[in-house]
Amino acid sequence: MSDFHNLIEREIPRLRRYARALTRSVDRADDLVQETLLRAVAKAHLWQAGTDIRAWLFTIMHNQYVNMVRRASREQATVDIERMSSSLVATTDPTASRQLRELERALGCLPGEQREVLLLVGLEGMSYETAAQILSVPVGTIRSRLSRGRDALRRLMDLREGPHSATASGRERRPLVA
Repeated sequence: MSDFHNLIEREIPRLRRYARALTRSVDRADDLVQETLLRAVAKAHLWQAGTDIRAWLFTIMHNQYVNMVRRASREQATVDIERMSSSLVATTDPTASRQLRELERALGCLPGEQREVLLLVGLEGMSYETAAQILSVPVGTIRSRLSRGRDALRRLMDLREGPHSATASGRERRPLVA
């Protein structure tokens, strides 16, 4: 059983990163990670040794997040959303800080389904197949949500085609989205 706990422990930083990007709140993310870990330990007997523990944990987290959103909508609770950029390492480059704020704002404007796929594939580097397994949708759905999400993100961030684009001020801006 200690091998199982070690495997889970190694995934905590990834779980925290995904939860923070998903919830856009440090406190809610910490709660989500804690609920995910508690559920994983309680359901340890369901995990099959040799399978992808990361995918298993992210599936649990996704289900916990869906439950959390449903619960909040039923209770009609308003949630104070913290700026994700406040949890990032401080930088002296004002352009980078501005771009992170723009990216966070744009991600927040995307439909949840597109944001989840962008975070799993783009931020966490998961394969389409793993993301599909976590979200319980076909791989084709992952591809279309990813494509639509990237297009929407480009539009929201006003990114043009090409490696660099000029903004209204004449400065070049490097795209943040592949």
